[in-house]
Amino acid sequence: DLLANPNKILALVREETLSLKERFNDKRRTEISHEAAAELREEDLTPNDPVLITITQNSYVKRTAAQQFRAQGRGGRGVMGMATRDEDEIAHLHFAHAHDHVLFFTNRGRVFSDRVWNLPEAARTGKGLPLVNVLNLGPRETVTSLVLVEDFSEARYISLLTTQGRIKRVELSEFASVRPSGIIAMNLDPGDELSWARTTSGDQELIVVTAGGLALRFDENAVRPMGRAAAGVWAIRLRPDDQVTGFDVVNPDGDLLVVTAKGYGKRTPLSQYAAKSRYTQGILTIDHTRLDETGPVITGRVVDPDDQISLITTGGIIIRMRVSDVNQMGRATKGVKMVNLDDGHTVSACARIRATEASKAEGEVQQAAGPAPA
Repeated sequence: DLLANPNKILALVREETLSLKERFNDKRRTEISHEAAAELREEDLTPNDPVLITITQNSYVKRTAAQQFRAQGRGGRGVMGMATRDEDEIAHLHFAHAHDHVLFFTNRGRVFSDRVWNLPEAARTGKGLPLVNVLNLGPRETVTSLVLVEDFSEARYISLLTTQGRIKRVELSEFASVRPSGIIAMNLDPGDELSWARTTSGDQELIVVTAGGLALRFDENAVRPMGRAAAGVWAIRLRPDDQVTGFDVVNPDGDLLVVTAKGYGKRTPLSQYAAKSRYTQGILTIDHTRLDETGPVITGRVVDPDDQISLITTGGIIIRMRVSDVNQMGRATKGVKMVNLDDGHTVSACARIRATEASKAEGEVQQAAGPAPA
């Protein structure tokens, strides 16, 4: 009877419509705008979450949510257990936020740029992806240093140093627009390699360490800011057959950690290294008369007692330790044995994990999640 009578159908529709109007008669919750919609950017849709970025000795890269490290406890011990594959170890570890820019500097003097959110995401125990799948690296080109940038408008500098002792200081803003294919960060002499990139504020000091056991501390303003195409100036006057093996920004309250190829090491207060002029030979940072026993210096890093380090040998052995467990000694001493090596093996690399990297990550997580359970 209803379907056969159009008037009854319309009356029922009217009755149901009025019922819906009465049930849902609230004010509009959206706003009608006649202006053109703003263009959405990818970062508008990406949460600016805290993450940890790791690059391993075998050139695997990943980003991991900082929350995954909360259960590991304070002091970075959980971070130190992040080896991503057999006989691989962390070479670089940085705390960052997803919206940060990351600059990858390579041994060929090039720099690549990406946003942190674009890096491959993996769990704490995942190995990530090979860097060659992320960056347009050439044959035998490796990432030697990375720098995280929140805002390129900040008045900061990046100091670049090569193994042959050339240094260049560049304003951070010079790297604000880097092509996906990379750009030249520093022109290199034949046989030289770009090995370090450090950010500075403009009024800090730098320290350079050589394989022959010399260290030179000097003011960063001894190196005037240059353009990207420049080759730089000499940072240290190297002796024949010597080369740079360490470079860092001075923390006046920190120590200089030196490690040798035959497993000796020590840390010395930076107060024992007086500032000198650029392009001088520096002063002794190890007993140079016993280099035959200790081997050449393979790294020099500015450290704090709460930091941790990993030593990697040519035999694939990894030794992890706290910096506070390394003896504090004078400049011109040989140090103590840090690792017992098999015949024919040497220490090939030393990675530092700053205590602040782990504590920053945990602090971000605790602020977001509230206090941890007792």
